[in-house]
Amino acid sequence: MKTKGAILWGVGEEWKIEEIELGDPRAGEVQVQLAASGLCHSDEHLVTGGTPVASYPVIGGHEGSGIVTKVGPGVTGLKEGDHVVTAFIPACGQCPPCSRGMQNLCDLGANLLTGQAISDGTYRIQAGGKDVVPMCLLGTFSPYITVNQASVVRIEPDIPLEVAALVGCGVTTGWGSATKVADVRPGENVVVMGAGGVGMNAVQGAAAAGAKRVMVIDPVAAKREWAMDLGATHTFASMEEAAPAINELTWGRMAEKTIITVGDIQGEDIAAALSVTGKGGRAVVTGMGNYANVDVKLSLFELTLLQKDLQGAIFGGLAPRNAIPELLSLYQEGQLKLDELVTTRYKLEDVNQGYQDMRDGKNIRGMIVYTDADR
Repeated sequence: MKTKGAILWGVGEEWKIEEIELGDPRAGEVQVQLAASGLCHSDEHLVTGGTPVASYPVIGGHEGSGIVTKVGPGVTGLKEGDHVVTAFIPACGQCPPCSRGMQNLCDLGANLLTGQAISDGTYRIQAGGKDVVPMCLLGTFSPYITVNQASVVRIEPDIPLEVAALVGCGVTTGWGSATKVADVRPGENVVVMGAGGVGMNAVQGAAAAGAKRVMVIDPVAAKREWAMDLGATHTFASMEEAAPAINELTWGRMAEKTIITVGDIQGEDIAAALSVTGKGGRAVVTGMGNYANVDVKLSLFELTLLQKDLQGAIFGGLAPRNAIPELLSLYQEGQLKLDELVTTRYKLEDVNQGYQDMRDGKNIRGMIVYTDADR
């Protein structure tokens, strides 16, 4: 079918809305009519070149929700009319990581940035006569996607699709970074560095886990205010402001857990995070940086003698097929805020404005909403 999508033709360029040719589902695949797509900072890394892809052009987007419209041969557990959320990490359920309970590290993720379909290694999208690489094998910056069944999770039909899209990336990543990877315990002090689409949900997760204090560091005043509405107890504009206050609040013990959720992580952020993490504490690295940046600043002396733990995290350490329905259930019960995270809604044609608003600190999460006019 012919539809449209936001295409990136090279590093440093803007997204361009162009006609694309979308292939029908092949073995193990479904086609989904999307309702919404989040504007995640990870797609910004495609623009800056911070995330490498096999080739350009690229169609962005990896945080989406919609309704299955076509089902290819061999698909199990999905049918036309099912409501689904995309998972930017596919989960086959059979590879060694999946069988050990680590769906977020599924072996199918090896080809996420190649654009080659899981089922047969070919491409489902063409534009201008060229194969197009879909971000995370999804490409939700288009009203329709054709993807492998391992990349979508069925959800209950009474959940609003627009907010459901959020659990495809940002919400689950932030929530799990606090509850799973950091393993926040009741009564602990938690620092969250960066209050964007992921950080706000680390705040929600830490608060839900029973943290005594959730202390947020972000330079944008509006985000600090939003964080207080989502469970933060204290906010600071900078690490220089935060460090002495954290020291005083905790009687010199500092935080048991620190979660780094800045949009573009730098090597010096590691040292800063560890400096406010107490003895035997854990610093979790969730934010993404440039793939070529291998320089990390930290005190090896402090790391050893104070037995601190530095831990990476992807998708919050959670299993997509389990976590996505669970988090949406918490939303239905009023225990997880999702509606409040969507600060601005955009048409697909306004995707560049959406990312400029993100750079300017105006959004927690910008959301592309598709209408009948897009189809």
